Amino acid sequence: MLSDPTDFAAWRQAKQDEVEQALSTWVPADAPAGLGEAMRYAVLDGGKRLRPLLVLATSEAVGGSHGAALRASCAVELIHAYSLVHDDMPCMDNDVLRRGKPTVHVRYGEAQALLAGDALQALAFELLVPGDGSVSSEMAALLCRLLAQAAGASGMAGGQAIDLASVGLALDQPALEAMHRQKTGALLKASVTMGAATGSVPAQALEQLGRYGAALGLAFQVVDDVLDVTADSATLGKTAGKDAAADKPTFVSLMGLTQAQAYAERLLDQAHAALDESRLDDTAILHALADWVGRRAY
Repeated sequence: MLSDPTDFAAWRQAKQDEVEQALSTWVPADAPAGLGEAMRYAVLDGGKRLRPLLVLATSEAVGGSHGAALRASCAVELIHAYSLVHDDMPCMDNDVLRRGKPTVHVRYGEAQALLAGDALQALAFELLVPGDGSVSSEMAALLCRLLAQAAGASGMAGGQAIDLASVGLALDQPALEAMHRQKTGALLKASVTMGAATGSVPAQALEQLGRYGAALGLAFQVVDDVLDVTADSATLGKTAGKDAAADKPTFVSLMGLTQAQAYAERLLDQAHAALDESRLDDTAILHALADWVGRRAY
């Protein structure tokens, strides 16, 4: 692991700045009828960029192509941003605050928010297949497949469908975990596997990276549930306590606060162990990212 936390902080800031600049370049301002403005509002100047950081850190750990990794990191973030735009709409979570500012449908109206989300989803896949040959056809196809699987019915969208259907229900732990491995975890795991896909990785290492991504993805959701009851809206940048208000099952409502915090720690331990077992030479940043996810709760 990194001996000096400031090394990770400097790496993180540099990569966040790089991703922000790339997103600003690639998300068009000139889409018609104000669509570009809504798209940029949804994506820019907000969020910790955890998913892009996971792509870039994994790519560095496997000696991958930085150009492909940067495109993949932005593609993952665009999918994440589109999902937030749609999740916040009245037909789903009906939220008014995201990343410390009014949600897209509050600012631009429901129809424009729907279209902005659609356009961001399409742009994500466009980024993965550039016309300049900078990403090989084989790599582009693999990246598209990994992202589509994580975002679709077997991943994020399917998990959201389960979430909406579970309001008011008392899910047990296996059912709650299964839902969140799709809704939240699939895209975080894909961030790791897409980063790995930009390089050459032995099968054993790829399996362990997948385990790392899966454990980290679930830990992220457990921590998110903890924060929903321990932090205020200003700290979160979104509405605090909304899951309890909506009668949604969470790890805190199932386990209690102390046990949920302990479970997050166990999942993070699993993530660290998987990295150690990958036998990759340089996983310090990936270890640090796992710790960063865990520290969100404290």
